[in-house]
Amino acid sequence: MTSIAGLGPFLAYLAVALGLVAVYLAVYLQATGHREIALIRRNNLAAAIALGGSLVGYTLPLAVSIHNAQSILDCIVWGLVALIVQVTVYLATRLLLPDLSRRIEAGETAAATLLAASSLAAGILDAAAMTY
Repeated sequence: MTSIAGLGPFLAYLAVALGLVAVYLAVYLQATGHREIALIRRNNLAAAIALGGSLVGYTLPLAVSIHNAQSILDCIVWGLVALIVQVTVYLATRLLLPDLSRRIEAGETAAATLLAASSLAAGILDAAAMTY
């Protein structure tokens, strides 16, 4: 059956991607000055916008790294590069808005939208640069 011949590699890359997303979330959630999950559970839209934008901003280059990877290790390395880029975007946005975490905690969507847009923009550029 050639229709499922690629199932093994598909499952391997999917497992690696899910693992990298879990690592990304663990690192990102520790890097931020606010507790996104707790805020989201309390229906804080700003926290959901910021985290959602960051997650999409990370998975865009991760998808490209899977597409271009020559091996699982290659995918992992470029997935880690994407993680560094996204954490750097958060830190840079915090330099621009030193009270970013307080504003997200207060539910201010303007600050969250800027962070989400910055994360998405960096993710798009990161993905485009991964056309090696």
